[in-house]
Amino acid sequence: MRNKYIEAYENAQVAQKSVPEFRSGDTLRVAVRIKEGDKQRIQNFEGICIARRGTGTGETFIIRKIGANSVGVERIFPIYSDSIESITVVRRGRVRRSKLFYLRELRGKAARIKEIK
Repeated sequence: MRNKYIEAYENAQVAQKSVPEFRSGDTLRVAVRIKEGDKQRIQNFEGICIARRGTGTGETFIIRKIGANSVGVERIFPIYSDSIESITVVRRGRVRRSKLFYLRELRGKAARIKEIK
């Protein structure tokens, strides 16, 4: 049982932000606000969503991309974070499970995901 005031605050946070419909296997571009000193800039992080978990304001998703020298980079983002400027679905992937942690062991063409037509 949750406190009604906390629940009302969380519902206001969720209603304030528009999040596109996405699931694991989709390729996403997340525009993240980065603060450096007294300046702010927006940096895109594009990769495959390998997991989504939680409910309400505590909901998070994990994005994995292949960085420089074929090193995998994963970031966990809270969906309703203030640091996220926007979430864009680049392409929809056809997968049969909700957690794609097996992609961590795959390299190159083996790590491809088919696109939904």
